[in-house]
Amino acid sequence: MEYRKLGNSELELSTITYGAFAIGGNMWGGNEKKDSIDSIHASIAHGVTTIDTAPFYGFGLSEEMNGEALKSQDRSKVQLLTKFGLVWDESNNGKGDFFFDADDNGKKLPIYKYASKNNIIKEVEESLKRLQTDYIDLLQIHWPDSTTPIQETMEAMEILIQQGKIRAAGVSNYNAEQIKEAQKTIQLASNQVPFSMLNQAIQTDLVPLTIQENIGIIAYSPMERGLLTGKYFTDSKLKDNDHRNGYFGQFDLQKVKTLVEELSSLANAKQMSISQLVLRWTTLQKGITIVLAGARNAEQAISNAKTMDFDLSASELEFINQAISKLK
Repeated sequence: MEYRKLGNSELELSTITYGAFAIGGNMWGGNEKKDSIDSIHASIAHGVTTIDTAPFYGFGLSEEMNGEALKSQDRSKVQLLTKFGLVWDESNNGKGDFFFDADDNGKKLPIYKYASKNNIIKEVEESLKRLQTDYIDLLQIHWPDSTTPIQETMEAMEILIQQGKIRAAGVSNYNAEQIKEAQKTIQLASNQVPFSMLNQAIQTDLVPLTIQENIGIIAYSPMERGLLTGKYFTDSKLKDNDHRNGYFGQFDLQKVKTLVEELSSLANAKQMSISQLVLRWTTLQKGITIVLAGARNAEQAISNAKTMDFDLSASELEFINQAISKLK
């Protein structure tokens, strides 16, 4: 495994980071608790020291499972990254930006983006309990909230740093202008944003800015939620409550299928899985600090961790980039 410093912070994170969205179950067709906890243990055993979760993932379930899984681990050697600002329990009293209606076992839950000072303090206390820890390594706003001044949100995180409840402050899904505004109040450690072979939009303005400001980039959805594994082009069928039924519709699936087939030839020659090839390519892109990789069981977790055992040469990277360019 390779470890990288996150922006100006003191955090040293594993380049492949365990992404804990799917183990929350909601929007992903459910989960198996034992498999999820085994996947966390397997990740740590194979050098993945960093876990990224959020209260929204499973409406607290993902954080709870991480807390349970880490009881048997040395907490000082694991970096916990979590978030705030997506409210589902109506504690916001209708305040904030309405985001969407989520499904919770047939029940409709209105989700709001809400990042007021009081809400942040409340959410962090709840996260600490679920995670069974007394500090969070990196706290991130999950999505921008247009109803709360960015200054107020950042001031709340500064207070939490001073209290020792968080080690560093980050944002997620922020654009360049929002980052500039946040930087007036606090030194951001990171911005967590979508980045993949199919979505490289951040290279235009975000990457130059984050490099200039020494802000790390945490890349999420590098596998496009499993699409780039190729298995959905064979016989895999998603459950009806899996959000990917709609998510995959944004892509030209025939072109993606052709890309996966081209990349598979290189992956096979290098005795890598297609997932490992995609993840390794992502770790080598300009401005990317760490890459989130989800796992539903120990086998997937070990495969993700072993991604860093492989290298890609300049000619191999050129081959990959040429294949990607055909998507346009």
